[in-house]
Amino acid sequence: MASIDLPRALQDYFAFAETTPTRNGRRFSITLPYRRPDGGLDRLQWWYHLSAAKEMALGDSASETMRAEAIERFTTHIERWLHNTRQDLHGNEAIPYVTAEGNHVMGASQVDPAVSEGLEPNVEDESPVVDGGAAIDEPDSTAANEAEEPREASGTTPESGHRSPNRSAFG
Repeated sequence: MASIDLPRALQDYFAFAETTPTRNGRRFSITLPYRRPDGGLDRLQWWYHLSAAKEMALGDSASETMRAEAIERFTTHIERWLHNTRQDLHGNEAIPYVTAEGNHVMGASQVDPAVSEGLEPNVEDESPVVDGGAAIDEPDSTAANEAEEPREASGTTPESGHRSPNRSAFG
């Protein structure tokens, strides 16, 4: 679905926080910091709430249970966001990069000049190749002019009775 190319699990990049509890319960956030293509720092955040009633119902493991559910939902949200915006999450640093799909180098290494010495550079053919492998020759203007069908004074070809493509209905 989404392109996530990270050396560790996505959850390892999350930062967790809890705000000051209120009479309505406890509020938590999960944050994923990331670097934009321009190098700027940005973040995705997921907030969730644990009411006092729910905390009493779930018991001692209430915050851990809610956290696990929130991590699962946040991970799904990130994957969908990446897919819908056609972006990739990648990098080997502490803060990953988000770039346009396919717009990052997976791995690169330096070329040793001694190894590539004497190799001829790749040169593209001047004429493009078609499916069958035959090259397409670009017609030059003189050959195209010689191969044209004879035209009547009105601009129609004798066989077809249609106007030539370079003449309009008005002359």
